[in-house]
Amino acid sequence: MNMKVLSGLDVVTRNLPAGLRGKKIGLLCHSSSVASDYRHITEILGSTNECSLAALFGPQHGLSGQTQDNMIEWESTTDPVMGIPVYSLYGTHRKPTPEMLEGIEVLVADLQDVGARLYTYIWTVKLCMEACAEAGIPLWILDRPNPIGRVPVDGPVLSEEYFTFVGGACIPLCHRMTIGEMALWLREKYIPGCELNVIRAEGWSRNSMYCETGLPWVLPSPNMPTQQSAAVYPGTVLAEALNVSEGRGTVIPFELIGAPWIDGRSLLREMRSRNLPGCSFRMHDFIPTFNKYAGDYCRGIQIHVTDPSDFRPVATALHLFDAIIRTSPDGALKFNPPPYEYEYRLMPFDILSGDSRMREVLTRGLPLNEETERWETQTEVFLSDFRHLALYKE
Repeated sequence: MNMKVLSGLDVVTRNLPAGLRGKKIGLLCHSSSVASDYRHITEILGSTNECSLAALFGPQHGLSGQTQDNMIEWESTTDPVMGIPVYSLYGTHRKPTPEMLEGIEVLVADLQDVGARLYTYIWTVKLCMEACAEAGIPLWILDRPNPIGRVPVDGPVLSEEYFTFVGGACIPLCHRMTIGEMALWLREKYIPGCELNVIRAEGWSRNSMYCETGLPWVLPSPNMPTQQSAAVYPGTVLAEALNVSEGRGTVIPFELIGAPWIDGRSLLREMRSRNLPGCSFRMHDFIPTFNKYAGDYCRGIQIHVTDPSDFRPVATALHLFDAIIRTSPDGALKFNPPPYEYEYRLMPFDILSGDSRMREVLTRGLPLNEETERWETQTEVFLSDFRHLALYKE
């Protein structure tokens, strides 16, 4: 299935909306903010006389995707060509200050999301929505496809008491929404005072994968190199909160899971015996070049997604962590303590998964099907609530 899709940026490049013409624009963007012809949004809006760029804002990983890992902050600077300020929203400030917004008439956001609740770009957008509402500045979002739209909704719905910078709305871990739809959800639920305009992607249907859009894939963060990485990410990213490697420091992060103390053969046998849908497993050892176990020989497996429409990334990860516990020495698998992503009190695994229940299921050896059924009940409520905001057909 191939479709001709235009991103929100392609749409405004073709015809700049009246609400942006003649305006001094603040622009929130990153490395993936490119049009179908690979031109970056700063090049497109910086070279038109229909509007003027007043300031640039960048999320986690920087304006060019330069900062490799979590919690590597970057500093504000000045754009050497345009001479305008470049503000970091992943450092001293994560929410634009009134001073940053001074002289800006409209804030435009163009960020590529990957379909997982804990990917931080939407939470930067949420803080921008709050700042814009307070300053009386309209926010325009140039929407982009969810690259794993065919992968089913999966995982717990985030509980409000676990809101952090890796989750600030009661949505499932794998949610199938675009960043524009999430912003509409945020406005309805939490920030009704935000004047929000979403420029839809044209020609995109939700039940598709990014490779079918015809749009260029530019990695939205350093450890999201491919669509395959994005497909497994909503589940295996939970390993960030464990003492196992999620494959950072290799060329296929999140597809690989391992540790020096894991018995790869036993783990592979156990995972294959579970007959999980939409995926296959293969033993794959690796030596990370950075992050956990850098330079150490890790035994582990690779997850291969064979059918995205059947694949449950979070349920698969839950089974994987349970299988690691069952095939490893007692107490080998550990849950990392705080801090994690600006949160110093709550357990990292809990803020990533959505609440404490999944961790309790794993530590107490409780039935996994009861946990996945709990998510399904939550998901039904979420989907019925979201339906009226959906911008795209299935």
